[in-house]
Amino acid sequence: MKMRRILSAGAVLVLAMSAGLASAQNKPTLNIGYVDGWSDSVATTHVAAEVIKQKLGYDVKLMPVATGIMWQGVATGKLDAMLSAWLPVTHGEYWTKNKDKVVDYGPNFKDAKIGLIVPEYVKAQSIADLKGSDEFKNKIVGIDAGSGVMLKTDEAIKDYDLKGYKLQASSGAAMTSELGRAYAKNEPIAVTGWVPHWMFAKWKLRFLEDPKGVYGAAETVNSIGSKELNKKAPEVAAFLEKFSWNSKDEIGEVMLAIQEGAKPEVAAKEWVAKHPERVAQWTDK
Repeated sequence: MKMRRILSAGAVLVLAMSAGLASAQNKPTLNIGYVDGWSDSVATTHVAAEVIKQKLGYDVKLMPVATGIMWQGVATGKLDAMLSAWLPVTHGEYWTKNKDKVVDYGPNFKDAKIGLIVPEYVKAQSIADLKGSDEFKNKIVGIDAGSGVMLKTDEAIKDYDLKGYKLQASSGAAMTSELGRAYAKNEPIAVTGWVPHWMFAKWKLRFLEDPKGVYGAAETVNSIGSKELNKKAPEVAAFLEKFSWNSKDEIGEVMLAIQEGAKPEVAAKEWVAKHPERVAQWTDK
């Protein structure tokens, strides 16, 4: 009888383990899109994917794509989700076109914005203070020509009557390199930029005030899912509703680690391991 009880208990344990394994194996692989050239998109998506894998038990395939393809992928169900929708302005056209085909799970980052950025030691407080000042050598260091922040800066030069100022087109990497050199010498510099960005974790910076509202109000970066996600992976849908960074410094920690050479998946794993209390707030686990 004793041996039967042991065998019976063992059988129950094996069945329970088998059921748990089958349940994990039955969970679908999720395809999540992100924009590889955006440091915030890379950081946010890799951290979310790590939490989904570790805590919710889903396999995740990350897909680096262009912005338009990312939206189209979620709208058609080829992608299950994205965490890089800038709303309501930057991606406003994509939202208008696809809002009936996707589900908005809310912001994962609040107070996203674009504008002109200076080191904290710079005297100027407003874009208007640049007028007539020779402190910046009549130059604003920009990024890729044609990008949203560059187009808005062209407007700002006109609206604030910054005669003589030249907007220097370059790239995101070139802009931060020039900013770093000026910062090391404590020299004044004005650059085009945005948050979230890793440079705020590396240096003490601030936006110049924009009383004319050329750059618009703060936006949010939202998590968007396919129409099928809630049925396909209800735990993931619930997670996306809760997942949100507390501040630019929190996401900045991940972005800076990646910028300084860590692979995105490694930086994400290390951040998740260091912040179990934040992960628990998102997953209740």
